[in-house]
Amino acid sequence: MKRRFYEVECLKNNWTVRELTRAITTLLAERTGLSTDKAAVIGRMKENQPAGLSDLIRNPYLLEFLGLEERVEFSENDLETAIITHLQEFLLELGRGFCFEARQKRISFDNHHYRIDLVFYHRILRCHVLIDLKIGRFDHADAGQMNVYLNYYKANEMIEGDNPPVGIILCADKDSTLVEYATSGMSNELFVSTYLAQLPDREMLLNFIRRETGQMPSNS
Repeated sequence: MKRRFYEVECLKNNWTVRELTRAITTLLAERTGLSTDKAAVIGRMKENQPAGLSDLIRNPYLLEFLGLEERVEFSENDLETAIITHLQEFLLELGRGFCFEARQKRISFDNHHYRIDLVFYHRILRCHVLIDLKIGRFDHADAGQMNVYLNYYKANEMIEGDNPPVGIILCADKDSTLVEYATSGMSNELFVSTYLAQLPDREMLLNFIRRETGQMPSNS
């Protein structure tokens, strides 16, 4: 099914080998199947923008390998513990260049302590990547909190040769407009990504392929 998806999109968009490789390595088939706006996902790929920082930060991240089970209450610590347990798979999902550095990194301001959920160092970008885990929907206060963490790292953790740190708020859901207003004007690089704990429904992806090849009306 995935092979057919890439065949259709490759022929339809006249991708080069590099573009096809990029689509496969960023799990375009899975992300298209999981997205509620499949055309937008494909459209972003069609723009064929050169790889940069925004291309290294995925949205969404697929965390099916965590094996998260349904329960009455699920905390951010549960999510963090599951990620640490499956750290190798999580690093592969993050993408190339991420090196694990710390969990629950403590930073202090006048005897008030805060903890950054996960800290990585990106050996290609030469910068720290701070990840804040949220089990719920993104809130504007999350951006302010991450901005504090990033400013602290710029002032206290950067060494010669390092680039400014990058922040990723990993949440279950987000409103893109709220994200835009909450992060607009910030001097720091801050991304808000969602995570998905399951893979796309096979029939939904097949229907998308059929629509792409004209075998099914677009409104079906």
